[in-house]
Parts: sequence; C-alpha cells; structure tokens
Amino acid sequence: MLLKPRPRRLQQPAIAQLVRELRAIMQLSQEKFADELGMTFATINRWENGHAMPSPLALKQINRLLNYLSQSSDARCGDGATLSAANMFWARNQTHEG
Repeated sequence: MLLKPRPRRLQQPAIAQLVRELRAIMQLSQEKFADELGMTFATINRWENGHAMPSPLALKQINRLLNYLSQSSDARCGDGATLSAANMFWARNQTHEG
C-alpha cells in the first residue's frame, strides 16, 4: 500500500506575518478577519500556518484592506512602521494584479 506524502508546508513567512499583523492592527480574530475579506476561518488559518498561499483574488482583497488602513486616520490602525512594512511587501508583490 502506497502512503500519500504529507503536504509540505509552504515557506511563506512574509504572508503569514502580514496576515497576523493586519489582524493585530484591526484587532480581529481569524473568524472576523475572514469575514472582512470574504474568506473562511479555515482559509485564514491555513495562510497563517503556512499550509496555503492566498489566491490572486485574496491578495487583491488584502491589498484593498492595506490601502484602507494606510489612508485611515483612525487611531486603531496601528503604528506607521507596521503599515510601512506591509506596504513594502505589496510593492514587491504587485505581479498578482490582473
């Protein structure tokens, strides 16, 4: 009997970190963050644990959220360093625009 190989974890610390940071900035649980993006809790959990990468559509949704946070004057949007790091990530990954 052949055993199925275990799925390999994706080495995507930048995406996992970005998702966690955005959730922290917005003070949202994985479930509430998923709702904001129109995703499921399981999807957000897989991104954060390195088991999956966001689709191009999900990356666009995250980009919209980043743009909103960058333009917001609301104090709960976190510090500029976090947003700068997140925006630098997007600057390097704009190939997903379609």
